[in-house]
Parts: sequence; structure tokens; C-alpha cells
Amino acid sequence: MNNNKTPLLPFILITSLFLMWGLANNMTDTLLAAFKKIMSMTDFQTSWIQIAFYGSYFCLALPAAILIKKFTYKTGILLGLGMFISGSLLFYPASVTGQYGHFLAALFILAGGLSILETTANPYIIALGAEETATRRLNLAQSFNPIGSIIGVALSKVYILSSLNNADASTRSAMASSRLSKIQSGELEAVMGPYVGVAVLLLFLWIAIALVKMPKASDTTQSIDLRSTLQRLVRNKNYVLGIIAQFFYVGAQIGVWSFTIRYVMQELNVNEEQASNYYLAALILFTLSRFVSTYLMKFISPAKLLIFASSLAAICSLIVIFSHGAFSVYALIAISGAMSLMFPTIFGLASRGLGSDTKLGGSGLIMAILGGAVLTAIQGQVSDMTGSISMAYVVPFLCFIIVIIFGVVAKNPVLENEK
Repeated sequence: MNNNKTPLLPFILITSLFLMWGLANNMTDTLLAAFKKIMSMTDFQTSWIQIAFYGSYFCLALPAAILIKKFTYKTGILLGLGMFISGSLLFYPASVTGQYGHFLAALFILAGGLSILETTANPYIIALGAEETATRRLNLAQSFNPIGSIIGVALSKVYILSSLNNADASTRSAMASSRLSKIQSGELEAVMGPYVGVAVLLLFLWIAIALVKMPKASDTTQSIDLRSTLQRLVRNKNYVLGIIAQFFYVGAQIGVWSFTIRYVMQELNVNEEQASNYYLAALILFTLSRFVSTYLMKFISPAKLLIFASSLAAICSLIVIFSHGAFSVYALIAISGAMSLMFPTIFGLASRGLGSDTKLGGSGLIMAILGGAVLTAIQGQVSDMTGSISMAYVVPFLCFIIVIIFGVVAKNPVLENEK
């Protein structure tokens, strides 16, 4: 299926998935600040949360693409939601054992479900209508992703960050083990609550999608020639550059957001809960900018908007690195406004002209989310080595430069149909 009419109910149900994985992504971002306090960890140690989360994205994206190529988009969505629910529920036994590794395992399973959902939902939205409006349609669906992000941060603020004990690492190290264990147990129970609650909500969504008749939007053939498909994709320069740009963009986004709370705490001398207000403001700006960007695509080409936004993000990153106080915090928030259009726009531009290769091609663009694991860990290392969370933002700055380069290349119409 790829006609001019987009079926409304399936579009709404699939778009709701964008909201739900946005909720999970940004609830997870706040865990870095939470576990840093709960278990007195370094920035690199907390970055294992993102390594587990986005590493799972990388591992599951290609199998998900093969699955939906062989069966249907609906099959992939139901499997992804099932894993999302399972991983969320596993936060309960993890909170009982209190082992960091158990939380990482739960996150790996949860994120595996999200990987399948994103690998399925992004090309599905592209397939549900005319190709010439695909990038704009995907931006519209993705506009609900940051709404989920806001909800996720709000849940974290109310149920997780507000429940953290004020004792810092040095105070905790001097505590009796029994007292420390009691404090940590309460904090980990607070971490668990929102995830289990989300799992219950997701179960109702799973049932709704299972019962509704969804367009197949499948290829005319279900045969899979993985080698030939990969050869065609590798020869497509626009697509390959899109994967590279997506890798660095996601690394920038996750790095910017993962350390926002820590940065605000440093610059404004506030605690985790207070700093989360600024993170929430960044996500609200991200959400509003996504809708504005979608509207502007009626008049300005996606590639030109991408170049402008990534250039603005790079400039704001320099301010974050070299400035201090409230001005640098406002620049950090502004980065989120600039980032809002990047993921769906890169995805849409890189997917141009892929035709029957769109499903497997989409998996490559989702596997590029591995940048969130690799580059966030590097950012954590830079912070630990330099002793400055500000200097760590040089990593997102360099990432935005890569995105600018892709935007310039993607403006070239010769590459649109290159195979």
C-alpha cells in the first residue's frame, strides 16, 4: 500500500507508539542522575544505562526488519510492545534485588521492544500515504514523541527524583550499611513504580492494536534477499550518509539530555528535582519546535531546515562549553529546540527512493541509534577525565557538525534516486 489516502485510525494508533517510546526514552535519561546519587557512581558508570538501552536498539533493529519483511508491520508492532511491557515489569524484581545489573537487563529487554517498534513504525508511517509527503507525515507522527518525553520526565520528577535522599556520596559512604541499604531500597522502589505503571497502560494499547484491522502496507513479495538488498543500500550514498548522520545526531541528543540535569545542577547550584524543571522546559521547547518545523516544511525544504537547525545547535553547544550560569543553561535548553526536527528529517531524507528496500533500510537508520550508547559513554569519559561536565559538550558539538554536512549533501537532488 502506498496511495494518497492515509487511513485515520491506524495512523492514530501507530502515532500513539511514538508518544510511548518518547516517554520511555526520557524517563530513562533521568535514571543517570538517579543512579549516580543512589549508588554513588561516576558519570561513565551511569552511562552504562544508555549503553544497555541503545545497545539493545542496535542488536534488535535488523532482526525486526527481517520479521516485518517476512510477515507484516502489525506483527512487528505487537512483538515490540510485548517486549516493552516485559522489560517494564522486570523493574519490579530488579528493585527487590537492588542490583544495578538487573536494572540494566530490564532496560535491555525494554529497549529491544522499542527498537522493534521504531524499526516498524517509522517506515509504516512513510508507507501510509503518498511518498512526496512522507517526510512531513513522519514529522507529524514524530511530533507526539516529545509529548511522551515530557510525560516521562514529569513522571520521573514526581515519582523518582523527588524521592531521592539528599545525602551525597561522601555522606552515604560514612553511613552504617543497614541505614544506607534502607535508603537505597526506598529510592529503588521509587524508580520501579513508573515503569510498572506504564506497563499496565501499554497492555491496553497492545489489545487495541491487536483487535483493529491494520493495512498491511507490505511488499508484493515476502521473499528476502538480504545480500542483494544490502548491496543496493550500500551503493546508495544518500542512504549511507543518512545512517552516519543519524548515528551522530542520536549520540548528540542523548548526550545533551542525559547530562542536562547534571549541568544545570553545576551551573545553578540546585538539586536533581529542581534541575529537572529545566530539562522539562527543554522538552517542551522540543515539542513546540517539532510542530513548527512540520508546518514550515510546507514552504522550506527539509534539507535546508536541517542545515539551519544543526548550525544553531552547534552554536548553542559552544555557548554551553565556554559560558557559565543562567545564560549557558538557556543555551542548553535552546539546543533541544534546534534538535526537534533532526531525527525524522534525517530518516525521511535518507529513505528517499528506497522503494521495496525501505523496511531493511529503515532498520539501518534505527541501528544508528547505537550512537546514543557509544557517544554518551564518550561524553561521560570526557566529563570524568576533565572534571568538567561543560567540556563534555564538545561531543554533541562535533556531532552537529556531521549533521550539517549531511544536510548540505541531501540538498543535492541527484542523490534522491541514486541506487
